[in-house]
Amino acid sequence: MTLVHPELNPQAIARTYELDRRHVFHSWSAQAEITPMVITRAEGSYIWDGEGNRLLDFSSQLVNTNIGHQHPYVVEAIADQARTLATVAPQHANDQRSEAARLICERAPGELNRVFFTNGGADANEHAVRMARLTTGRPKVLSRYRSYHGGTQTAINLTGDPRRWPNDEGTSGVVHFFGPYLYRSHFDATTEEEECRRALAHLEQVIELEGPQTIAAILLEAIPGTAGIMPPPPGYLAGVRALCDQYGIVFIVDEVMTGFGRTGAWFVCDDEGVVPDLLTFAKGVNSGYVPLGGVVISDRIAEHFAHRPYPGGLTYSGHPLACAAAVAAITVMERDGIIDNARRIGTDVFGPELVRLAAQHPSVGEVRGRGVFWAIELVTDRHTRRPVAPTGGSSPVMAEAVRASKELGLLPFTNSGRIHLVPPCTITESEAREGLHIIDQVLSRVDTLCGASS
Repeated sequence: MTLVHPELNPQAIARTYELDRRHVFHSWSAQAEITPMVITRAEGSYIWDGEGNRLLDFSSQLVNTNIGHQHPYVVEAIADQARTLATVAPQHANDQRSEAARLICERAPGELNRVFFTNGGADANEHAVRMARLTTGRPKVLSRYRSYHGGTQTAINLTGDPRRWPNDEGTSGVVHFFGPYLYRSHFDATTEEEECRRALAHLEQVIELEGPQTIAAILLEAIPGTAGIMPPPPGYLAGVRALCDQYGIVFIVDEVMTGFGRTGAWFVCDDEGVVPDLLTFAKGVNSGYVPLGGVVISDRIAEHFAHRPYPGGLTYSGHPLACAAAVAAITVMERDGIIDNARRIGTDVFGPELVRLAAQHPSVGEVRGRGVFWAIELVTDRHTRRPVAPTGGSSPVMAEAVRASKELGLLPFTNSGRIHLVPPCTITESEAREGLHIIDQVLSRVDTLCGASS
């Protein structure tokens, strides 16, 4: 659908693009080979590009606009805070920081009662690992293949997807292991129960062979996000918690992408009845309106630093504009039933409709997810499960899927050979079905292009 709004200024948009290409250095990109989309405005579940096209945002940008675009209550809270106190150093107390910490701790599982604020998810994971190493006096951290934990030095080495490779010199003290992924099982499992049991046995063997006394922490995404949205089988997170307890290892759960409603719960680990020692968050805490992340800390870890300084900090830790946005966003989520909406959309719309699409389209190998956090895995052959694009790469088929989605009015999120369905948690049922109708058309094109067989 194309809508030309009054503010559309072709000359200004052309200049925006020209200056971007001349001066902006983009992440994860070969600079001469990209053509960034100009986004001129956004509202709710939609964005408008520089040509006036309205696109349904099924990416939530980078899976962070949980309350949708330009929510008036949160925008006004940021403006009010800017008029009152625009910035304050982290060593001082501030009402918005204190209130944001309270709201986050009250929604975190178990006795996680303190928050160390960061600027985003990568540095949250950096500091969580630092806390674990300092608390245990051990050097190693275990994390899974098929994961993403951020782009800073420790976080990228913790990452288990190919973005790690150019940055990995093998000196970070990180050891990777295989997590559960039944569709492409590393354990020859045929059921979720088998996959869970064998994945935990594999992890325990890695712990034993690496030496439990050398391992500070195990770091896991509650549900791996950009690596494929693979919900763990029942009992897996609890099993990892038990292994950490058995061997005196700190358990860190990364809920940067899953936290604050994305899966239809405040946090996945709470939904699973699991309490980590450290929980990292960012993105959905305030929908990215102002950068904010953090580590929610158990009493045991916090006690270690009660009478010794924690050797870390950030100039913008708990920035008042970011915290005001978090307070407003959490308030809105609670007041408007946004988390319940995400769960309902997943249960009543995405879940059954994606199963139906999978049955109709031979290019769909598997669909999986929760809430408004789903992945469609595309294959050229259902029997061999050959993906349409390599891990960490793309293909003409995926390029066409992206192009067709935009042409039909949908901004997608894709990774390797998958289409992810990750709209705002505020999406309405009619908007969700609008997006699925477009996905249906895109999958028909993919079926033809890749010659998938059922």
